[in-house]
Order: sequence, then structure tokens, then C-alpha cells
Amino acid sequence: MVQLAKREDQIMQIVWQQGNVFIRDIIEELPEPKPHYNSVATIVKILVKKGFLNSEKIGNTHQYSAAVPFEDYRTEHLGEMNIKKKFFGGSFSRMVAHFAKGENLSEEEIKELVSVINKNKDA
Repeated sequence: MVQLAKREDQIMQIVWQQGNVFIRDIIEELPEPKPHYNSVATIVKILVKKGFLNSEKIGNTHQYSAAVPFEDYRTEHLGEMNIKKKFFGGSFSRMVAHFAKGENLSEEEIKELVSVINKNKDA
């Protein structure tokens, strides 16, 4: 799977969050300074060509939706980056500890994390 450029990723994040979008919906969600309509339209066309977005003609405009589920993209790219191996010597516990250290985890989040670990252990 192709890795996305920064602006492509920003646009895909919006599509994954909102579902079906028009170019104007995307522009509304992008940070200031807002890019020109034509710039966003060009990037969206590139994402369609790359197979990340579906395009449906509605009247005289197009509506876009994700062709690649967020989970698939995240799994693919986290695997490619191999964060655990690259930054934590292959240690899952060091990696989780690093990300949890700065967080003020709620009791529910801790239970959820333990549940995930236990399911993984039993698999």
C-alpha cells in the first residue's frame, strides 16, 4: 500500500471521520490557512487515482468516500514502520509503557488495555 503525503493524509483523516464528503466539506475541516478549492480537488483526484477514495457523481458535483478502511491503512503502515522494533528493541511492554507514561489513564482505559493483552495472550 502506498504511503500518503502529509496533505493526502489530512484529507483521508477527514474522509475516514466523516464518511461521505464533498470538496467543500474537506476544506472546512482543514486547518488555516485554508487551501484553494482547486488545490484540494487536485489532491482528491490523486487519491481517487491511487485507489484511496471512491467518487460518485451527484448532480453536477462529486461525493467522495474512503475506498481503503482506516484500520487497513493503519495496520499496513504501522507494520511498515515497525515502531516496536525500531524504537523499543522489539519490546511490546516498553512500547506500551512509553505511550502510557505521559497519559493519565482512567480505570476503564486500564481495564481495556489489560483485556486486549489477555486476549492476545490467549490467542
